[in-house]
Amino acid sequence: MSRGPEIERLYDAHASSLFAFLLNFTRDEGDARDLLQDLFVKIARAPDLLKNIRDERPFLIRLAHNAAIDLIRRRGARERTRDDFAAEIVSPFAPASDPDAQFFRQELAVALAGLPEDQRAVIHLKLWEGLTFEQIAAALQISLNTAASRYRYGLDKLRERLRPLYDEMKKA
Repeated sequence: MSRGPEIERLYDAHASSLFAFLLNFTRDEGDARDLLQDLFVKIARAPDLLKNIRDERPFLIRLAHNAAIDLIRRRGARERTRDDFAAEIVSPFAPASDPDAQFFRQELAVALAGLPEDQRAVIHLKLWEGLTFEQIAAALQISLNTAASRYRYGLDKLRERLRPLYDEMKKA
C-alpha cells in the first residue's frame, strides 16, 4: 500500500480526536494545529513508525502528548501564572442556545483550565476520548495507578469548583 492512502486513513480516523486532545492540553489553537500537522508529517516521512503497533490510537496520542510536552518545555510555559492561564481559556464545548447551559459550559471550561495539565490530559482522554485507564497510561507513558489517581484528583477538584453552581441550579 502506498503512503498516501494510509496517511489519509490515519488522518480521517484520528485527526479530530488528536486535535481536541492537543487543544485541551496546549490551550492554543495554533499550537494544536501545528503539533497535529507535525505529527502527521512525521508519520508520512517514517511510515514504519506504525509497523509493529497493535493499537494506533494510544500510540498516536503518546506521540501527540510528547510533542506537546516538548513544545511547552521549549517555551517555558510551565512558568505561566494561573491568572495568565485562566485568561486564555479555550472551551472544548460547542456553544449552546440555552443561556443556562452556555453559562454552565463556560464555568466548566474555566474549572478544567484550572486543573494541572497532567490531570486535565487524563480527564480529557477519559471523558472526551473514552479511553480506558490502561490506554491512557500507555499513551501518556505513566503507570495505570497514576492515570487513575490523576483522574480521581481532577474530578474531585472539578466537583469542588462546580458544586456551588450545581447547588444554585438545583434551587432554581
